[in-house]
Amino acid sequence: MKKPTRRDFLKRATLATVASPMIVSRSVFGQEGKAAPSERITVAHIGVGGMGSGDLGAVLACKEAQTVAVSDPYQDRCDAAATVANVKGYQDFRKLFDHVKPDAVVIATPDHWHVPAAIYAGKIGIHAYVEKPLGLTIEQDLAISKLFKTKKLIFQYGTMQRSMPHCYRGCELVRRGAIGKIKSIEVTAPNGSAGGLTQESPVPATFDYDLWLGPAPKAPYTVDRCVNPGHFFIYDYSIGYLAGWGSHPLDIMIWGSDADLSGPITVEGKGLIPTDGLYNNVMNWEMNIMLGNTPLSFKTGGDMTKFYGEDGRWIDVRRGGLAASDPDILNSFDESAKSILQPSRSGNHAEDFILAIKEGKRAVTSLEESVRSDIISHLCDIAVRTNSKVSWDPKKFEFLRVPDAGKKMISRSMRAPWTL
Repeated sequence: MKKPTRRDFLKRATLATVASPMIVSRSVFGQEGKAAPSERITVAHIGVGGMGSGDLGAVLACKEAQTVAVSDPYQDRCDAAATVANVKGYQDFRKLFDHVKPDAVVIATPDHWHVPAAIYAGKIGIHAYVEKPLGLTIEQDLAISKLFKTKKLIFQYGTMQRSMPHCYRGCELVRRGAIGKIKSIEVTAPNGSAGGLTQESPVPATFDYDLWLGPAPKAPYTVDRCVNPGHFFIYDYSIGYLAGWGSHPLDIMIWGSDADLSGPITVEGKGLIPTDGLYNNVMNWEMNIMLGNTPLSFKTGGDMTKFYGEDGRWIDVRRGGLAASDPDILNSFDESAKSILQPSRSGNHAEDFILAIKEGKRAVTSLEESVRSDIISHLCDIAVRTNSKVSWDPKKFEFLRVPDAGKKMISRSMRAPWTL
């Protein structure tokens, strides 16, 4: 593998932040405007490739933050990030915590590491920013929720649309009744993929593949297994774009309404599970969901959340923009009215996390809401894989209806020595 250069790393960081409000400023490599060292929130990073590089750039640009360490099982990538941040890098994140006790950690690993790494940090009292999706299972979602609530830790989910002013505006309008009572909701997310090379290949010399696998089952190394987006499409590490992309529009659905709390969540639908190649996560899904008495359609397409109200009115909220059935609906937004929702503190998702820690108050995306949206993705996956209708109590966090095979999918065994 070619050793990444400083220029390579910065290019990845720039690409990773193009679709988000987390833009690297000119002062990233200086201390212009920074708070005094004693007043900064110290941050460590676990995973600095892809979104992880963008997250690192975003934190480096935060005046109230100080990156103190980085970690990544790709040693070359870890070294490049450490050079950019001017800190020490650790291939194994456990060694990072042996030497450094940061206030917070940013976790941008493959999906199967999100909750185990966050729980590892949470047990020693470290706040966490976790890239989406959340848990590999419902059990993991509930485990991190319980720990962070008990420890009173700040959590921020990587659903950066909550720090986009137009997404706040759209969801706030829905909450204020701009379209009347919600009659139905439509959510779409990009599709998954089939394929993936199954041929075993030599493990790169600078890559700790066993650590990358971590709690996942032992498996031969292939060129498509560990790359992004390949690992999103493999069931051992993810439930695919049902959660990996679905977390964005489903989070908007949660933000704009509490329909999912209004009664039992019932899920049925269909999808394709590829059988040839390495990839075996659900794609081409069409899910019909009842949130109490509110119908929710969730299928593949773009990245959209559309709220349908009374008299043909609707509001479409997506990261790419905001639309409504009538422009007057959007123009009716009263800036002086008291907010129902909590807007981002700064319009910058990483900075909102840092400021939330300083204030000792919840970040713009709470863990409770993140669990709610993630569980919907898991219910969809279970419904497709068991070819059955499943029903869930959103307040008791338990199944009301599920086949035995689906009940077993609420958790997965973890490869020793890893545990929750």
